[in-house]
Amino acid sequence: MSPPPGWYPDPSAPHLQRWWDGTAWTEHRSAATVPAAQPAAGGGPGRAKVVALVAAGAVLVAAIVTGTVFLGRSDGNGPDVQTAPNPVASDAGPTSESPSPSQSSAEPSADDPSVVTDQLDGITLPLLDGWVRPQYVAEDDVVMTTDGTYDCPGDSGVCRHGLVISRTVSQSDQSSPRALAEQDVKDAADAAYDRDLVGRRPFGGIESHRQVKSGQIAVAGRAGYFVRWRVRTAKGPGGYVESLAFPSTVGTEAPVMVRFVFDAGEAGPPVADMDRIARGIRSIDDAATGGGVGSSIGPTK
Repeated sequence: MSPPPGWYPDPSAPHLQRWWDGTAWTEHRSAATVPAAQPAAGGGPGRAKVVALVAAGAVLVAAIVTGTVFLGRSDGNGPDVQTAPNPVASDAGPTSESPSPSQSSAEPSADDPSVVTDQLDGITLPLLDGWVRPQYVAEDDVVMTTDGTYDCPGDSGVCRHGLVISRTVSQSDQSSPRALAEQDVKDAADAAYDRDLVGRRPFGGIESHRQVKSGQIAVAGRAGYFVRWRVRTAKGPGGYVESLAFPSTVGTEAPVMVRFVFDAGEAGPPVADMDRIARGIRSIDDAATGGGVGSSIGPTK
């Protein structure tokens, strides 16, 4: 189990403390405070607290350094197996006396444990049964995964049966949700089921694909578009990938891309979960905002 959010000894600079957000190190550091000396005998609560903090820090470092965790094949940019980054190799960042959001956009909702929050894109996504917040996942922007891992059927590595990724679209000349989704779905399939970032093929590569569903969809009251493929692989049952594009409800309303990667077969999550998650996406500013399949297309007033 991952240690709770808090300040822990920085693995790369033991004289500093670093903020752990519950799933990953952030770039926020502060000078470590030295507790007042405690009586030699008896210890007392102050001594117990110091020992507990040191022990928690050691467990945290051991879990991150030795735990090789990977995206069980994410649907667009990294569904393949990857090794968790070593926190010791991270770049030093600005120090801060108080924690602030991690670089990861996926943050647990303080008000509702049944949703995950993407602060950057201004949305919340429902956390369905069988899904968990990401732990020890190397790929950026993963907001949820299926619970547990398994040995990939192709090249060595560990895979997951399902991933959901949320990110802002950048470096694209396209602006329409349809064009973005149609362009993204191939990248999503390749990243999830063809070849990972280090050249391995956890599923033996993609042998074929076919489009099984596409169309307009309202997401958080915004007009979006999705494209879903069924992918067949050389090893294993293959899977389904979907790219869902829609304008953000915050800031400059830059396009948001939500990618779904679901293994096929009995072990994979129900494909209907793609629709259930899409229907449940809401704006952070208004949890009651309409959206999803069956809603009118376009912003709500």
